[in-house]
Parts: sequence; C-alpha cells; structure tokens
Amino acid sequence: MKTDLFKIPSNQPGLYIHIPFCLSKCVYCSFYSIKSLNLIPEFINALHIEIKFYGKLFKSFDTVYLGGGTPSLLSIEQLETIFKAINKSYKIDPHTEITMEVNPGDISLEYFQSLRSLGINRLNIGIQSFDDNILKFLGRRHNSTEAVSAINVSRKAGFDNIGIDLIYGVHGQRIPLWKKTIQQALSYAPEHISCYQLSLETNTPLYKEYALQGINLPIEKEQLKFFHTKADELEKAGYIHYEVSNFARQDKFKSRHNQKYWQHVPYLGLGPAAHSFLGNRRWWNTSAVKTYLKEITQDKMPVENSETLSAEQLQLEALFLGLRTKAGIDLKRYKTSYGVDLLVDKKTIIDALIKNKLVELKDGFLLPTRTGMAVVDSLAII
Repeated sequence: MKTDLFKIPSNQPGLYIHIPFCLSKCVYCSFYSIKSLNLIPEFINALHIEIKFYGKLFKSFDTVYLGGGTPSLLSIEQLETIFKAINKSYKIDPHTEITMEVNPGDISLEYFQSLRSLGINRLNIGIQSFDDNILKFLGRRHNSTEAVSAINVSRKAGFDNIGIDLIYGVHGQRIPLWKKTIQQALSYAPEHISCYQLSLETNTPLYKEYALQGINLPIEKEQLKFFHTKADELEKAGYIHYEVSNFARQDKFKSRHNQKYWQHVPYLGLGPAAHSFLGNRRWWNTSAVKTYLKEITQDKMPVENSETLSAEQLQLEALFLGLRTKAGIDLKRYKTSYGVDLLVDKKTIIDALIKNKLVELKDGFLLPTRTGMAVVDSLAII
C-alpha cells in the first residue's frame, strides 16, 4: 500500500489486534480463529513486523483493543512483547483505554494482576450466560461458576472497568430466564454490559444445527420482547443505553474504542482477518493464519483486499452508524461534512419515521427512539 493514498483526520485513531486462536470454537461464532495453538510463537513474531510497518501511516492511538479468538490464551510474556512493539512504533496516549477480551475459563488472580501490570485497564469478559444449559448449547468451554469467578477475580486483581457480554434469543431461552440473567449480571455492577441477539451465520455449526433440527430464531415479536426487557432492566438500574447493544454505568465507561467504529474515526486492525479504516479507505487482512505468516515472512503485508469509499458511501455509512447510537446525528455537522441537509433531502422519509415513533428531532439532532434502535436496520431506508 502507498502511504500517500491516505490522509489522517484529526481524531485519534484506535488500534485493534486480532488474536486468532481458541481452545475450542463456539458453535455460533463467525469470527476467524483456529484451534491449533502451536503457531502462536510464529504469529507473535509476524505481528511485531506488521506493527512496525504501519508506523508509516499511524503515529499514535488513544485506544487499544485485543480481541479474538481468545487473547487470554497468550502468556504474560507474549503479551508483554506485543506491548513493547506497540510502544516502540507508536505514541500511546497516557490515558489510553486498553481493553482485552478474556474467556472465563482462563482465570487466575495472578494472570489478571499481571494484565494490570502490563497497562491493560479494561477487561471484556465473554460471559454470554449464567445458565449452564445455555452455555452448553452455545458450545462455551466455561460454566456458570467460572463465569462468576471471572468477575470476582477481576475485581480482586484491581480492575475497575469491566465489561461483560450476554447473548439472548437462544433456543430454549425464555423472557423470565433472560430477565434473571440480566439481574444476575447487575448484581456484580459491571461498568459495561453488551447484550447481543443471537444471529445464525451460514458458516457456523449452529446454523447447520438449527437447519437440521428445524429450529428457528425467535419471531420478530419475541425478539422485541427480549430487546425491551434488556433495555427496561438496565435503564432501571441506571445504565446508559448508548448503542443498540451496549450499556454503560456512566458516560466514562462507554467503550471508547467501539465508538470509533460508529463515529467513522480511523482505526488500524492487525492480525488475520482484521479490518482497518482511514480517510475514505478500508482494507482487511487475509483470514488464514498460515497465509498471514507466509506473506509477512516474504516481506509483504497480508492485505487481502481494499476499497475506496465514495462520498455518497461515507455519507450513508455515517447516517446508518449514527442512528445505531443514542447520540444520533448532529444535523448541522452532517450537512457540513457531507453537503446534505437531511431535513430537506429526506423530509418525507424522516416525517414518516417520526410519525411511527422510530426517530425524533431534538436540539438539532436526529435521534433514534428505543423502538427505532430495536429495528435499527429499518432506519437504513433513510
């Protein structure tokens, strides 16, 4: 890639590193990972090279996110070498949000304390459920006891910014069980809770299992019940519903890294299958670990493909992403950025959405209502 194709906006970019290794694959997961761990040392070495390469394009970051896969499979020594490489090639803001995804099955007080000593200040724990039957159905390798222990141990290790992930709409899960799951999550007062509706991706074992057994996802009416149950329970507990699937106990606990995706802020993705965005360009790495390693050892960057977004594409993306969030669309800023007056150009559609209570106008912002957030894909018609 030629660096002169890019122009870095003033917003601080975020750094994402994909760790593509798992001890076992969850049956619903479509994120790229492999179960073989013997390539981890070679992957770490290749990652160091990729980190150094992008110092030509990116100078600094104020968020770092280690996702996967299962980053908590890496040893403290391996993680330490990654952070040394990052700090050697980039300036990391002193107040950087550094998040790492952890599996509840990989817990120990010593490990979590060591993560803190590396500068990791935010954990995202893949709880998914506190019900053993649901966890087994989803193919998770932890149980409910380990889920609770992971939260407790993270507190003992000194983490004061913890996010947990939950899934709803699973076969056999009913509203009372979902409500109980949320209430149990609230009992641990995590700073952040993400609630994702189960989706069936065609390349996953769960998709095949649903098709084989004739199981269907909940009908739309039931999906809305799940959605409003999570919103009711979490908002009642004082959490801010700041994005379709995300809730924060206070403003300061909103995921700064994930907000970059929704606000069209640049981000660099490293590792197999990672995506990057800068200016009007998006590119993504090859998914296969062995191909990733081979290309880097041949002194080539493992970029599988890229695209240049037109002004219209950027405009539509900004609109769709903005309406996923409680902050909505700043109409004046949108007009300045894209030359489009939404209240004039999209008047008929917006009036209809307002009438159906899917969006509202307030203080110069076009905001999704909770009902609008529940059916956010429908708002793409704007």
